[in-house]
Amino acid sequence: MPVSTQPSIDAALIQEDAAGPTGPDVGETRQAESRPTGPDVGETRQTEGHPTGPNPADLLKGLRPLLLDVGVPLGSYYLLRDAFGLSVWLSLALSSVGPAIRAIGGIAADRRLNVLALLMLAVNLAGIVVSFLTGDPRAMIAKDSLVSSVIAFAILGSVATRRPLMSVGLKPFITRGTPERAAAWDRLSAGCARFRRFEMLFSAIWGMALLADCVARLAGAYVLPVSTMVWLSTVFVLGAVGVGIVAGGLASRPIEKMIEAEAFTGRAA
Repeated sequence: MPVSTQPSIDAALIQEDAAGPTGPDVGETRQAESRPTGPDVGETRQTEGHPTGPNPADLLKGLRPLLLDVGVPLGSYYLLRDAFGLSVWLSLALSSVGPAIRAIGGIAADRRLNVLALLMLAVNLAGIVVSFLTGDPRAMIAKDSLVSSVIAFAILGSVATRRPLMSVGLKPFITRGTPERAAAWDRLSAGCARFRRFEMLFSAIWGMALLADCVARLAGAYVLPVSTMVWLSTVFVLGAVGVGIVAGGLASRPIEKMIEAEAFTGRAA
């Protein structure tokens, strides 16, 4: 008579139940199933908070006032004078239309003065007066240094009044159009003395570079041959801009580090 195996099977099942499952623990299994397989959520949020690089659209938006108030009038003047052959005074008069509209529009819309637009308007009007008073080609070359001198003195004056003018162009590059960086700039500019010193240093560097360009072109206009100054004047301008960019890094790099620290760690470096 065959011996039944059922008791032994039942005993094995009871032993297995008492020992627990042979695979991974149920709690560990559930924890593994609930754990995300991708990067940690905190790391993901931190990565999303940090900008991956400058956004060209945001930079262009931030620089738009500088381009409209300074770049367009200057470009229009040289284009009308050199490409279309218009007289100096007519080129200056036509390129003054934009700054005049911007200045009037700013007063009407925001009830505040557009400093950059008024600055370029003043430069153009001064150039028109000079062009009417003399027809000397050397005076015409020297007249171009008015652009550098007026802007340079305006920038240096803004440093003296603790309202650095070059921050208008620097802020979009440093903040990269991100709300966190823009808010950090505003906080530091309002309450951090060290940050304000670097802001004023940046404007002071640019003011001195443009003032040096003015002196060099003014001296060259009456010392060097006119044919030489026709092309050397442009070299002086480019040199001043290059000095401003390179030397300005002494102030812009610390500003950028402070913005980074304030925006993402809550403390200034």
